[in-house]
Amino acid sequence: MRILVIGANGQVGWELSRRGARKGFDILALDRATLDITDQSAVNRTVGRSGAAVVVNGAAYTAVDQAESEPELAFAVNRDGPAYLASACAAVGIPLVHISTDFVFDGQKQGPYFETDQVSPLSIYGKSKAAGEIAARERLRQHIILRTSWVFGVHGDNFVKTMLRLGREKELVRVVTDQRGCPTSAVDIAETILTIISIFWQSRQVPWGTYHYCGKGVISWYGFAEAIFALAAEYVALKVRQLEPINTADYPTPAKRPANSVLDCSLAEKSFGIVPKPWDKSLARMVKQVLAGEQDGE
Repeated sequence: MRILVIGANGQVGWELSRRGARKGFDILALDRATLDITDQSAVNRTVGRSGAAVVVNGAAYTAVDQAESEPELAFAVNRDGPAYLASACAAVGIPLVHISTDFVFDGQKQGPYFETDQVSPLSIYGKSKAAGEIAARERLRQHIILRTSWVFGVHGDNFVKTMLRLGREKELVRVVTDQRGCPTSAVDIAETILTIISIFWQSRQVPWGTYHYCGKGVISWYGFAEAIFALAAEYVALKVRQLEPINTADYPTPAKRPANSVLDCSLAEKSFGIVPKPWDKSLARMVKQVLAGEQDGE
């Protein structure tokens, strides 16, 4: 079975490509240099000739703050790209798995967000991702939209790598404490997608629609940083002596971020038997890989 992976150089796309190949899937992995998803003709041509049984879109404009000054580009990638992919998939009769984000919500809810909750994005990035979800739904019945949050992994840029760098460079690190969510390993997201694809390939009976997947456990960015430094100290000498909690108001950014990014993942468990993995265990594995050079052989 061939899987066409779009955005193969992103955190999830990279893990999906290597793990899919290990599991015996025929992976056709394309990065931005190979396929520009804002080029509709190129998308139609690529999907049509790929011979793929399913397409996974891991490509996205993810520079949250920069998107505020580049809305046209953000919408081109995050809305128009999924629209073109969904249309191309519909033309050849194959499903699309599209990765989305917690940023489609405004974070004002007290409890976890369900798939049925009304989206209300605060930022250009969030608005463009919400528009991409709509575009995919309108054009293709056979779709899985997988919302996730606070992604980290060994490949690409993310909060964990930033903290590992700052912890070795600075004595004082200040981190926001009034935003909470569920850190999620790119490895676990990739495995979730491969599980859904395997079920589709075996039975063809998949409940299409929107799902949530994130790591198990809720924490603030400050608490997440604490955990990162504690793990890192086992492998390297850290310069950081003080981790200071601050409020969002103390660290203004161009884009507004949701205070609550917690996603309820029970629908994915009910539909596919996918149980969220504890983020702290996935974090420990990643930090060991990055700092101790241990290869992930799973």
